Amino acid sequence: MRSPRDFTKPLAIGAPQPVLEIPVKPSRCIHFFDPSNPKMAAKLPELAKQTDILLGNLEDAIPADKKLEAREGLVEIGREVELGDTPLWTRVNSLDSPWFLDDVMRLVGEIGDRLEVVMIPKVEGPWDIHYVDRLLAQLEARHKLGRPLLVHAILETALGVTNVEEICAASPRMQGISFGPADLAASRRMKTTRVGGGHPAYLVRTDPDPKHPDAPRPTAQQDPWHYSIARMVDACAATGCLPFYGPFGDISDPLGCEDQFRAAFLLGCVGAWSLHPSQIAIARKVFSPPVEEVAFAKRVLEAMPDGRGVLMLDGKMQDDATWKQCKVMVTLAKLLAAKDQDLARLYGFAR
Repeated sequence: MRSPRDFTKPLAIGAPQPVLEIPVKPSRCIHFFDPSNPKMAAKLPELAKQTDILLGNLEDAIPADKKLEAREGLVEIGREVELGDTPLWTRVNSLDSPWFLDDVMRLVGEIGDRLEVVMIPKVEGPWDIHYVDRLLAQLEARHKLGRPLLVHAILETALGVTNVEEICAASPRMQGISFGPADLAASRRMKTTRVGGGHPAYLVRTDPDPKHPDAPRPTAQQDPWHYSIARMVDACAATGCLPFYGPFGDISDPLGCEDQFRAAFLLGCVGAWSLHPSQIAIARKVFSPPVEEVAFAKRVLEAMPDGRGVLMLDGKMQDDATWKQCKVMVTLAKLLAAKDQDLARLYGFAR
């Protein structure tokens, strides 16, 4: 068993000191881009103004014959493209692939000072994070990086869900976890070809009416991802990591995308992926607290400055527990308002 005190020590001589607290920044949208596509690279400075995070994708959606081109394209982007204050992340290839080791060694060596987070796909247990943790420390020491790179795991196998608590607690580098519904569905042998969202066959039906047994019986579609996302959120909250919903694959269904993102937001996720620029606005909207909710939460905090006692506000009882809920809402609103002046005005935080 590793001593908790060792978490404060670098895993390689000369590596930077591990972080003790994951920085919380606006993270409503992680926008994926293909670094091998010059047209896409040309749009990055403008996209950086719209999204909270830009991620150079090297894994799925990048064909095998484009892997090296994507890697070198990301190195060029990291060196030359101005993204303002928008963080640059990358998703490297899976640990069992022939590209992973070269991905990490090349990127850390060339643009380690520009990268903030390395996303690791198909993480199945703490052993995967331990390997990445040590490797990054060795590369940080070799290239004399001044700050540690953070690690973001993707939850997309049944074994990963089984071990999600241990994954979150495996390293102080653990920035967060994203939920990967498509690979998880395959791993579980779920009978769906959708990438996120619900399924019309996953439903409940009302009981038959005894007086009219042949009458139509209303149905309600259910969320097949509720349990897994909630478990991921709990694991992240318990360890200081940040939970994200991953991809929604049907670009032609913005309403379905919005509903899936909102379900994740309500459960505690801080953001989601966008696979197409049209999904950036959806994520920004959904993962920003509603204006009326923020206004009410501010009233509660003003009426109960120290969170003690009980009071009635608009016919609703407010106590320590609801004060904490309101604190979460207002804290997030202030965080987003500091970056987005339109939100600052709507939330009443404009200077």
